[in-house]
Amino acid sequence: MERSRCCAGRFCLGAAMTLMPDIQSFAVAPRQPAPCVAPTSGTRLFWRAKAVADIAAAVAMLPVIALVGAVLLVLNPVFNPGPLLFRQDRMGRGGAIFAVRKFRTMGCRADPRGPLDPKEVDRIPRLGHILRKTGLDELPQAFNILRGEMSLIGPRPDCARHARLFLETIPEYRQRLSVKPGMSGLAQVTQGYAVGLAATRAKALADADYIARANPRLELWIIWRTVGMVLLARGD
Repeated sequence: MERSRCCAGRFCLGAAMTLMPDIQSFAVAPRQPAPCVAPTSGTRLFWRAKAVADIAAAVAMLPVIALVGAVLLVLNPVFNPGPLLFRQDRMGRGGAIFAVRKFRTMGCRADPRGPLDPKEVDRIPRLGHILRKTGLDELPQAFNILRGEMSLIGPRPDCARHARLFLETIPEYRQRLSVKPGMSGLAQVTQGYAVGLAATRAKALADADYIARANPRLELWIIWRTVGMVLLARGD
């Protein structure tokens, strides 16, 4: 879910655009450590191997991020004027709040989207639809993986203020905070985009199922489904 106003930080490029972002934008900001919550399934070897694979995948994405960013620097002024990236606070493992940056897909406006509001399709131009359908808008989250805030596969992190409501209203929601959030996950490839409490509860149950059954075979199946959705442009 995108933030409804454009990012004003150094990473969001407006009229004066530069191709290469300031690497200091990705420096780890001081913050309170999140409560350490151990995963409920999977061997220690599995989680260590998963962490190594995460770093390798994130590094492999860097050239693609640079290429897509360069193309968008040319296309955005014509088809989706505004900053290249947008920033949003998300809730991660143990309830820790961290900043996510994505390639911006929506137009800019002042009022934010509520946790139970429908998708704002009226604000998504054609270029934004292409980015969402192919999942290219998610690529900058590779930097969150390199910072240790996210994983390649895991529960998708929700907007922090939405997650606080879900924690109060959906009993199963807290379980998904026991592991790092992911760029894709079981709920992502089986449930799709969740709107409303019922759909969010179904998503939380799918995430809990992933955590309970975490293993290499399930991990590879989710990756396979994700790649298929990207190639067939079936993303949300």
